[in-house]
Amino acid sequence: MESVPESSILGVGCGAPVNFADIKEGEVVVDLGSGGGIDVFLAANKVKGFGKAIGIDMTDEMLEKSRNNAKRSGFTNVEFKKGDIERGIPIEDNTADVVISNCVINLTLDKVAAFKEIYRILRTNGRMVISDLVTNKEVGLESATSEEWCSCIDGALTK
Repeated sequence: MESVPESSILGVGCGAPVNFADIKEGEVVVDLGSGGGIDVFLAANKVKGFGKAIGIDMTDEMLEKSRNNAKRSGFTNVEFKKGDIERGIPIEDNTADVVISNCVINLTLDKVAAFKEIYRILRTNGRMVISDLVTNKEVGLESATSEEWCSCIDGALTK
């Protein structure tokens, strides 16, 4: 964690997809819902100078934060782009060796569209590692507390 900008650590993820993605030097990694950029910076350290880590986020605030983090910390192999992962990830077809996402797919309304987009940008034999919330039973407004409902559980897939 010392290798990433401290301000990129928002504490809102639910796992560590970079730890399971077997990222290699020279690869292209795309992080969906990159927030402050923590997983992008971790991936950038693994792909080194010949690789690239690209963060996709839909909010201007997080894009500004992550771009500032990259600039202040001297990361040259990262890029942050605005995009909606359901309506078109701003990455060309067959570009990514690895797609990661940390507690974001549950926020999508159209998960099929999101996974089609992931498939579109992955190279042949590419891989994805998704860390996300799942429930062990269907959750509806009537069975969840208001705190759970507002804490992303509403979009979680059922195991």
